Amino acid sequence: MKVSILVDNTPGSNTLAEHGLSYLIDYMGEKTLFDTGQTDLFLRNAEIMNLDTKDVQQIVLSHGHYDHGNGLNHINGGNLICHPGCFAKRYKKDGDAYIGLKNDEDTIRDKFNLLTTTQPHQIFNGAYFLGEIPRITDFESKTTSFIFEDGTADYVMDDSALAFRVKNGIFVITGCGHAGIVNTLEHAKKVTGQSSIAGIMGGFHLKENNLQTQKTIEYLRDNSIKRVYPSHCTAAPVIEEFSKNFNGPQIKTGDILTIP
Repeated sequence: MKVSILVDNTPGSNTLAEHGLSYLIDYMGEKTLFDTGQTDLFLRNAEIMNLDTKDVQQIVLSHGHYDHGNGLNHINGGNLICHPGCFAKRYKKDGDAYIGLKNDEDTIRDKFNLLTTTQPHQIFNGAYFLGEIPRITDFESKTTSFIFEDGTADYVMDDSALAFRVKNGIFVITGCGHAGIVNTLEHAKKVTGQSSIAGIMGGFHLKENNLQTQKTIEYLRDNSIKRVYPSHCTAAPVIEEFSKNFNGPQIKTGDILTIP
C-alpha cells in the first residue's frame, strides 16, 4: 500500500502546500483519491510527482469542509462516497466565515456518481469507508468552534475515515479527525473485525498538548500502534509530542509512504 501526499499544510522540496489535505492511495492495485484540498493544487502536485489521477477508481470525501472538498470543483466523473451531512451550510463560530463546500449536493451529483451513506461501506476488498463514527469517549469531540446556518452547534458528525487491511492489522487514514482519533480507531476495529491496528495517519484535530492529546497518545501506546503520522490540522507542538513518542516523520506534500 502506498500513500502519496498531494496536499498538506507543509510543503515538500519540489511541491507546494496549502491548508488542506489530499492523499492518493494505491491499495492492491486500486487507486483512491482521499479528499482534494481547497484548490487545484492536488492536481498540480500530482503532475510534479508524475502521478496519474485520471485512473482513480474511488474518490472519498472525509467531511464537508472547504479545505478537504473544494478541489472537487476541478475534476469531473468517477465514484464519490461521503456522509450525507457533508453538504450542510456551516460556519466558524467566531467571525461567521463560511467553511462548508462550495458546491451543493445537486451540483456534486451532476459531476460524480455519488453515494452518500452514514453506514460503513467496503469500497474494495479490504478497504472500508467508515461512515458515521460513534462518539464514545469522554474526552473527544466535546466542544466545537463551528456552527450551522441556523446558529446551532456543528460537531461535524459527517467526519469519517478509511481503514485498510494490511500485514499487521488495519491502517487508518483520517481527514481531520473531528470525531476523535480514539473514537475513529475503535470504530475501525468494529467495522473491519480486526483488533490489531498497524498505524494511523492524517489530520488529528489536536490543537494543543492537553489532556485529549495525552489520552490519545496513551491509547496508541497501549494498543502498540507503531506507525503514527499526524499532519494537516494537528498543531506543531502536538506533532512534536507525537514524534517524541512514535518517531514518525513530518508529513509533507510530495511524500510517498509505503505501508507493508
